[in-house]
Amino acid sequence: MRADHHHKAWNAIKTNDSWAIFKIMGEFVEGFEKMSVIGPCVSIFGSARTKPNNKYYKLASDIAKDIVEAGYGVITGGGPGIMEAGNKGAHLASGTSVGLNIDLPFEQHDNPYIDRDKNLDFDYFFVRKVMFVKYSQGFVIMPGGFGTLDELFEAITLIQTHKIEKFPIIMVGTEFWSGLIDWIKETLLKKFGNISATDLNLIHLVDTKEEVIEILNAFYNKYELSPNF
Repeated sequence: MRADHHHKAWNAIKTNDSWAIFKIMGEFVEGFEKMSVIGPCVSIFGSARTKPNNKYYKLASDIAKDIVEAGYGVITGGGPGIMEAGNKGAHLASGTSVGLNIDLPFEQHDNPYIDRDKNLDFDYFFVRKVMFVKYSQGFVIMPGGFGTLDELFEAITLIQTHKIEKFPIIMVGTEFWSGLIDWIKETLLKKFGNISATDLNLIHLVDTKEEVIEILNAFYNKYELSPNF
């Protein structure tokens, strides 16, 4: 009897898994349709927990403004903290302000600075991550937590393995990132040889909004703008 019960339960799981494909496809289709008409954008990542009185909130907002003035739109994860700051800067500069929201049980609610027609909601982290990479011309990585690190390493991995075209990955905040960069250089590269020296060319470490724009402009003076897949 127990075996029969397990068999039925397993069949139900398999059926649910199969039907989930349609929900996943639906998220991809809606994302592609909305994002493909937006034009060249730069993604800004960082902690959802950063408060408006934090210097990195202000810096993220200023960087977003300058990104808009340089001719790009801004994409964020749509939530509070650094994400809100990025959308706010883009909104104040009358630029394209995109929010790719994720449905989470805590912390995430969409911020008020996203263009109404560019506010997307996702259930799946992996679908949302494809949108960031496919439709971004660069990543600006502010101080953040696991989600921010996840986006950083995803982008580096995809470029390193030639799954996507190169684009600038700009880490903002020497005091925050330098320990990680040192570990990558000393441990990953020198001690263990787990990466190549050229892989480090993908990453820029800066402290000012001017440096962010310089790197973006220098890169796109050499390359045509296009989606990355």
